[in-house]
Amino acid sequence: MKEKQIALALLVNNNPGVLSRIAGLFARRGYNIDTITAGATNDPNYTRITVAVTGDDDILEQIRKQIGKLEDVVKIIELYDKESVCRELTLVKVRASKKEKQEIIAIADIFRAKIVDVGPEALMIELTGNLSKIDAFLKLLEDFEIIEMVRTGLTGLARGSVGIKELINS
Repeated sequence: MKEKQIALALLVNNNPGVLSRIAGLFARRGYNIDTITAGATNDPNYTRITVAVTGDDDILEQIRKQIGKLEDVVKIIELYDKESVCRELTLVKVRASKKEKQEIIAIADIFRAKIVDVGPEALMIELTGNLSKIDAFLKLLEDFEIIEMVRTGLTGLARGSVGIKELINS
């Protein structure tokens, strides 16, 4: 079977250790997490966790079922491409001479990235976008020395007007 990546948005009770329990489930089952992000929602009782995972259809179905069994999981929403907006943030620190800085700034401008720090020998760039945009940007930076880089991991929301209250009650 062909492997694919999916993004699952988990609405969970805002309890201590919930992120650890979810990550532990993956570890116990031998599943890999591509990215995981967690953050507050507009309701302090709930946390939103976005997990990107890769597997064949059978493995992905097992992951959905196992997550659904966890006590703190209120709702699982699969973030489909056309029905959701998913983004990732990356910060990249690039070594650059004066001439290279202009080239790097030009690349950043094309991607609507922000220069967030400039030093005598380096630039730090912030870029937010979908995975393919970030990957394309990083590919263009391969000609330069990347000193350091960090990616936040995928996060997203389903399109439309459905919010937490409707999700909990559906």
